[in-house]
Formats: sequence, structure tokens, C-alpha cells
Amino acid sequence: QVQLVESGGGLVQSGGSLRLSCAASGRVSRINELNWYRQAPGKERELVAGKGSGGTTNYGDSVKGRFTISIDNAKNTAYLQMNSLTPEDTAVYYCNAEVLTDQAIGETWYGWGQGTRVTVSQ
Repeated sequence: QVQLVESGGGLVQSGGSLRLSCAASGRVSRINELNWYRQAPGKERELVAGKGSGGTTNYGDSVKGRFTISIDNAKNTAYLQMNSLTPEDTAVYYCNAEVLTDQAIGETWYGWGQGTRVTVSQ
């Protein structure tokens, strides 16, 4: 019904930047809410950033001031701009979204993407 596909991960040096994308495809009227999570090796998955239907945003303490979440509903795509990266940001990054699939009846879909790996070297 709906697929979320992350992209933009890769290897970057400490202090560098990356922009991750989360593209929604299928029966998508709009992305209502979207969150970015990450999971580092041996650690639990943690919330990095979120954007709600009212436009409010929230960030994990470790990324405040460095990461920015945005949603472009014209492209059915969300982004995570990551600046001043450090090795501690190394993880697999996942997007998780609530997508409006049928505006007439208010039907929604909720799910996860497959993840994109970010590696930050010293």
C-alpha cells in the first residue's frame, strides 16, 4: 500500500554533513507525521527527530542544533539534514511515518523504512 525508502547514507568524515531522504510511494495523499530513528551497533533504537501534523518538531538532545527535519509533501519526501557529524552519530537511520492514504475517509498507514547506514569516521 505504502512504501518508505530511505537514502542518502554513506561514509563521511567527522565534522561533515549528510542529508538523508525518506521517500513515500504508493497510496500517498500526504505525510502526516514522520520520525527519524537511529540504531547504533549494540544499542537500542533511539528517536533522532520528529515532525508532527501541526508542523511541530522535536529532536533528541544529542542532535539538537545540528540536525534539521523537514517534509516536502509536494514530493512525498522527508529529509534529515545532519551537520557537524561526529563518530557518535554512526548508526543505521530509519524513518517511520503516518501517511494519509485516503483523504475522503481519513484512512492512514503507519510503517517503517528499511534503513540507511551512516558512518562517521574520525
